[in-house]
Amino acid sequence: MRWIWIDRFEEFSPGVSAVAVKNVSLAEEHLHDHWEDFPVMPVSLMIEGMAQTSGILVGQARDFREKVILAKISKAEIAEPVVPGDQLKYHTEIVTITDQAASTHGTVSKNGKDIGTIDLMFSHIDQNLAGTKFPEENFVFTGQFLRLLAGFVETPTK
Repeated sequence: MRWIWIDRFEEFSPGVSAVAVKNVSLAEEHLHDHWEDFPVMPVSLMIEGMAQTSGILVGQARDFREKVILAKISKAEIAEPVVPGDQLKYHTEIVTITDQAASTHGTVSKNGKDIGTIDLMFSHIDQNLAGTKFPEENFVFTGQFLRLLAGFVETPTK
């Protein structure tokens, strides 16, 4: 099972930037086990939401030919709790991209107010781990992720 931590893209400028939305709902199971009297969205899941937003942007920049994985969290600061009913927006942009890797800079907003910064580094594993065998199919960019881009960019068919 794969968890998707973004609901949709609002903006997508191929190879440049993206904005994705996550609506936080009490219907999400992970909130029931995280401080029962005051359910909050764990920061680790906000980092994952930014990683999915940024990773799709980085993958699309190379036409999804690379298997892109999160290599490093360079910075992650969230200043306010996020609770059910809040809407998160992940704003990300590519800072650098090479054959081996990419870095991104992102901001997180809650209900229209910036609450944090998340900077990430990604590895193009087919280029970096020479000699390591990976499946031929792109196991990173599955149909679930590619469907999020519908209407923004042309995505490869399986």
